[in-house]
Amino acid sequence: MGEDLRYPIGTFTYEGEISPEQIQDWLEELAAAPSRLRRAVAGLTEEQLDTPYRPDGWTVRQVIHHVADSHMNSYVRFKLGATENEPVIKPYEEQLWAELEDGKTAPPEISLALLDALHDRWVRWLRTLDEAGWARTFLHPVNGPTTLARGLGLYVWHGKHHTAHVTSLRERMSWH
Repeated sequence: MGEDLRYPIGTFTYEGEISPEQIQDWLEELAAAPSRLRRAVAGLTEEQLDTPYRPDGWTVRQVIHHVADSHMNSYVRFKLGATENEPVIKPYEEQLWAELEDGKTAPPEISLALLDALHDRWVRWLRTLDEAGWARTFLHPVNGPTTLARGLGLYVWHGKHHTAHVTSLRERMSWH
């Protein structure tokens, strides 16, 4: 079969120790994520925003709002991990959130602006963490313990993953 439209950049994988240099690279990527998503959706019409990125997938609009929802949840998880002893974090029903009216109809600019501010604040704070801070963990009920360093890598991937949903759709549909 051809390209897996669900995972245009593959799934998140990272093996081994996470170096300080890798963390710095990921911080740069996290800082750039909102502008990459903004560029990916620039100039799209309402009809294009309401086009699913794959059969039975979310619309571009839902993808944009999902990234904001997910990254807000992650920001809180990181803060909990930094301030509590391996807190158990609460998962959320992302598919149901995407089906709420705001996820289906709100202007994308609302979530794009939210991501600009959220990532600015998140990255400013993350840049202050030391080695012990990056080693702190939160406990996901399904995925188990996650260090803040690994969570950073995961959320850098997450932003790229959903941006690629949009850019690959644009390419397939010749939306230039």
